Amino acid sequence: MAGNATRPGLSVTSRALAVLAAFDARHRRLTLTEIGDRAGLPPATAHRLVGELVAWGALDRTPSGQYVVGRRLWDIGLLAPVQTGLRELASPYLHDLYGATLATVHLAVRDGLQALYVDRLSGHASVPVVSSIGSRLPLHATGVGKVLLAHAPSDVQEAVLGSLSRITPYTVSQPGRLRRQLDEVRRRDHATTVEEMTLGACSVAVPIRAGDDVVAALGVVVPSLEPRRRDRMVSALQVAARGVGRSLPRPPS
Repeated sequence: MAGNATRPGLSVTSRALAVLAAFDARHRRLTLTEIGDRAGLPPATAHRLVGELVAWGALDRTPSGQYVVGRRLWDIGLLAPVQTGLRELASPYLHDLYGATLATVHLAVRDGLQALYVDRLSGHASVPVVSSIGSRLPLHATGVGKVLLAHAPSDVQEAVLGSLSRITPYTVSQPGRLRRQLDEVRRRDHATTVEEMTLGACSVAVPIRAGDDVVAALGVVVPSLEPRRRDRMVSALQVAARGVGRSLPRPPS
């Protein structure tokens, strides 16, 4: 269940937000009954709120009778600073990187204990990629995630290290081993993964800095990571990341 909106004292706004929170990466299409169950709402309340959200454009009803997130929410989401600022400034450098590598390019920021993908350019190679713009993936299993985790506050690192899920047979799920990898990320200023998020996909990522602060990560997904190719990817990523960083406003001192 996504939330328990039947607790006494919850406002209409809270209940409407619970309806929207019923949707996530694994629940993109829901029936009215499923929305009510995941939001913790009685059927009549779920029916009324879903109807209002459909009328406003926050949800859409499919021909099969299921509900999906509506375009109006997407339009509003694009106004968030993480989208309009970072994404617009980084866009030319992402396209340059894509042109140089023809690989899938990712731009991500940390959102709590996950990596939030704010932009993506699809590569030519047939490499399995599970990310999409707006999706959230584990920090410990992705290249961009490991970069962000390596530079995250200690409480965030401890929270992630205390709950390492095994996504593929190659996912690093031992806290000690991941700690050593994060030390290497900080030392070498880049991260790599080999089939840790998806079988058949490897990644390389580097930090994007505004001044001394790591504010985002830039990465590519490729089918293999032999040393010579990895080194070329790291060099191309670092050039692009420095360009993005120079474009970003400096944090107040």
